Amino acid sequence: QVQLVESGGGLVQAGGSLSLSCAASGRIFSINAMGWYRQAPGKQRELVATGISGGSTNYADSVKGRFTISRDNAKKTVYLQLNGLKPEDTAVYYCYAKIDLIEYWGQGTQVTVSS
Repeated sequence: QVQLVESGGGLVQAGGSLSLSCAASGRIFSINAMGWYRQAPGKQRELVATGISGGSTNYADSVKGRFTISRDNAKKTVYLQLNGLKPEDTAVYYCYAKIDLIEYWGQGTQVTVSS
């Protein structure tokens, strides 16, 4: 059974920074992609940033230049550095992974940005 365990998140003032991490564990042969999505109250879940096994990354326009996704393949961990946070970044952030062509989600971690 594959699990995604997230850490990080919290409360920060506008302009501040946070770091998120997500570690995959369990029976894993190949990690095809890992990334982050978020869901704000009353809104649909949306992509924040993803990285595929080949090294390519994809960011939502709203976070380009402020957020950075990175991976440590040996640790099966994906990170998200959130800089220049804005109140509109407030949401539950979910780790996503496609492992052995099956999609998995983390439990979510709250990021709250105060103005």
